[in-house]
Amino acid sequence: MTDILLTEEIIDPSLDELAQRYQLVHAPLLWQDRAGLLDRLADARAVMVRNMTLVDREFVEAAPNLKVVGRIGVGLDNLDLRALSERGVVVCYPPEENAVSVAEHVFALLLAFARHVPAADRSVRAGRWERSVYIGFELAGKTMGVLGLGRIGFRVAVRARAFGMRVVAYDPYLAPQHPSVTETGTELHSLEEVLRQSDVVTCHLPLTDETRGLLNAERLRAMKPTALLINTSRGSIVDETALYAALQQGVIGGAALDVREQEPPRSSPLHQLSNVLFTPHIASWTRESLERVISTVAGDVDRVLSGQPARNYANFPAPPTSDCP
Repeated sequence: MTDILLTEEIIDPSLDELAQRYQLVHAPLLWQDRAGLLDRLADARAVMVRNMTLVDREFVEAAPNLKVVGRIGVGLDNLDLRALSERGVVVCYPPEENAVSVAEHVFALLLAFARHVPAADRSVRAGRWERSVYIGFELAGKTMGVLGLGRIGFRVAVRARAFGMRVVAYDPYLAPQHPSVTETGTELHSLEEVLRQSDVVTCHLPLTDETRGLLNAERLRAMKPTALLINTSRGSIVDETALYAALQQGVIGGAALDVREQEPPRSSPLHQLSNVLFTPHIASWTRESLERVISTVAGDVDRVLSGQPARNYANFPAPPTSDCP
């Protein structure tokens, strides 16, 4: 019997410790082979996944011995929590172990865009010295709009204030007296008002039925023509067709995308635009974050398999303010 099945690339010393106690099978490409995956689930007691493995009802039904699913990351949109809950399967995840890394990546993207870093680098490498071409803008005095003031959004707000930015946020699940609001000096507004006021809009919402396609053509038109949209949460929150039109027509100033509607993305007209920055879903991929995330989940998988309660687990339904790196 397979005690623990890893369906994606998951490497950390904490897994070596698990392998000493359990039969652990690491199949990093198994998520791409649906039939093979379902077959391997027949005797698995635990499965550890990232965001590429679809854990749906068919998956659950193919795993009669399944006790725990360890999600290496915060977003739970690839897991059918209802099906797992009905079977009594525990879903454990790291609630905030990657929040700092994602928040820092937001500013990596923002500063790279504000100061034309990628284009200026390419220019110098090509032998040019075009100082007047790459006039940027300061963050100080600008307004940062945060969509979702959860664990990651809170940390983004803290860092935005350190840069001298005003922070406004949309989060329908937070009251004005919530510590995430008061401790960051954030102003809560409606989604439309946040989009209207912000020089930078950064998305930290979970992917749900309510947020899928949330940033559509109409809402993009509500933004400033100079505004930058940053998305490090889930790609499907942004309508990429509408985003392409908005960027091409000057409806907004630019976008920085770490996540996409389809990952990896097929050829996209967005890739031809100079006012877009891309990274391949790496906002949470730092050495420190990966170590914390995997060790936290591995510890909970160990606890569940040994008959103890998990320390970090997701109830059904998922918390609406979950961040999604």
